[in-house]
Amino acid sequence: MSWREDAKKRVALQAVKHVKDDFVVGLGSGSTAAYAIQELGRLIKQDGLQVMGVPSSSQAMMLAVNAGIQLTTLDEHPTLDLAIDGADEVDKALNMIKGGGGALTREKIVASAAKQVVIVADEKKLVPKLGSTFKVPVEVLGFALATVSAGIKELGGKPVLREGKGKVGAVVTDNGNYIVDVDFGPIDSPEELNLGLKFIPGVIETGLFMNIADIVYLGKQDGVIKLER
Repeated sequence: MSWREDAKKRVALQAVKHVKDDFVVGLGSGSTAAYAIQELGRLIKQDGLQVMGVPSSSQAMMLAVNAGIQLTTLDEHPTLDLAIDGADEVDKALNMIKGGGGALTREKIVASAAKQVVIVADEKKLVPKLGSTFKVPVEVLGFALATVSAGIKELGGKPVLREGKGKVGAVVTDNGNYIVDVDFGPIDSPEELNLGLKFIPGVIETGLFMNIADIVYLGKQDGVIKLER
């Protein structure tokens, strides 16, 4: 296991320590969140932990089923005790870019429903400004792809339709929409940019996550950094 994978596993274990009996937990997507799902499954089987999970993607759902986590929905539990998820970029104010796995809309909905949001990532995801190393994913209604792309260009972005690996054509989200990855460069005001994007008709959601994370665990080669809002 590389140091980065080991670091991801360590921060996932830290995040799961926030889970208590009878919690309903939002289950994030991606490689680091996957370690948290596996650890929850281990605690259920070995220690008898009683929890239910609300997955934010089909990937998280399948991992949770394989881990033995009982699933529920936001219809049944509109308020979650905790959500654990990953991030593609994090700044020191705990603002984030998410959506590398294409699940940004459901991830934002699940996180917004949680009383506490714990984010897990490796230290390379910490950046001085969002957009420094990662493009901003935007979920777009297919019908509006051309008009949304034009609107994004007016905001100074360079949109690229995300295409599949192992399939021909565009990536389609769990919601049946497209993902456009937008290069804005380092972002001075993520709140203002998020609002501008949301005003474009046909934009479903953006990968800019502000004022959502409560705790961020960043895995280092020799330990874990904890950041709190």
